[in-house]
Amino acid sequence: MKRICSICARKGSSGVPKKNIFKINGKPLIAHSIIQAKTAGIFDEIAVSSDSDEILEIAKAWGATVTIKRPKELSMSISAKLPAIQHCVHQVEYIKNTNYSTIVDLDVTSPLRNVDDIINSVEMLEKSNSPNLITGCSSRRSPYFNLVEKNKSGFVQLSKKTSKKIVCRQDSPLCFDMNASIYIWKRKFFYNIQDILLDKTIIYEMPEERSIDVDSKFDLKIVKFLMENNNEL
Repeated sequence: MKRICSICARKGSSGVPKKNIFKINGKPLIAHSIIQAKTAGIFDEIAVSSDSDEILEIAKAWGATVTIKRPKELSMSISAKLPAIQHCVHQVEYIKNTNYSTIVDLDVTSPLRNVDDIINSVEMLEKSNSPNLITGCSSRRSPYFNLVEKNKSGFVQLSKKTSKKIVCRQDSPLCFDMNASIYIWKRKFFYNIQDILLDKTIIYEMPEERSIDVDSKFDLKIVKFLMENNNEL
């Protein structure tokens, strides 16, 4: 069984310019995911995909075993991530003349995961009959209880309704926030899909404190504070 870890990092970012190489604890943000993948010790290759030569050089310096130049059409702000991961893995399989049975993607902007999260989520999928796995944490809001949306008339209503009125969040179905930390696929399903969520996708639950995704300057401040004040991160 062969495994590959992909780490995708565009040079552009509308929320936080150059966030993928912003230094936290003396290391570029992308370096934390590369180091986690290396420390896990379960990957045959750690591949970084980017449209930026600077990011690719930094990735090499911190231990990426393969770097892939991402084409422009997969690097725009409106580009979906899945095609970029598929392109990265396909290129590495071609270069190395091999196939990887398990594909793991670590998101650069979710560095609060730990190595056990990586190892345990991979084991969870490989022991299952599911095609893929995502990570998430228990949702702070429930679409059945206190998450609302505007209807066509401009008034708010619960995002999801049930036949039975729910009077407290604890009585609502268990909901998760996708934390954009770890995505895993079995190869036989990987190239034939266009969506992250499939009919039999499973979830590996992570705590809230390891589930912050850097999407804004405020997120970056929180992640920086947590990583610089917790010796375990």
